[in-house]
Amino acid sequence: MAEVGIFVGTVYGNALLVAEEAETILKGKGHQAKVFEDPELADWQRYKDHYVLIVTSTTGQGDLPDSIVPLFQALKDDVGYQPELRYGLMALGDSNYDHFCGGGKQFDALLQEQGATRVGEVLLIDANDHPEPETVANPWVEQWATLLK
Repeated sequence: MAEVGIFVGTVYGNALLVAEEAETILKGKGHQAKVFEDPELADWQRYKDHYVLIVTSTTGQGDLPDSIVPLFQALKDDVGYQPELRYGLMALGDSNYDHFCGGGKQFDALLQEQGATRVGEVLLIDANDHPEPETVANPWVEQWATLLK
């Protein structure tokens, strides 16, 4: 079964709740999974030959939450090309704002630029339609888990 590092960017805790539920689902499917609430580059690099799942909300003008910015910057400035990386991404946002799910979209764009392989489609969760994001996230994780080798 697969090893999955779950990297969280959260402001009010919704992304962390989604990540914790994802961890439970993945473990229930026989995978190894661990949530990183304040992720660091060293944590990320442990999963470079495995899988990462990014679960992030969006703040400000499409920005990443402060808790995940240092990881994002380290990936951008210090890591560069990482074609061996396989990842999934769930982005939380609010379509009332111009930069809906901008934090997650930034992360996806960076990883694509670095040659990483996205497993499955990016899940964009709109707080307007889904005030309890886990109702959309959990079925996505169930399906995503089937794509892991």
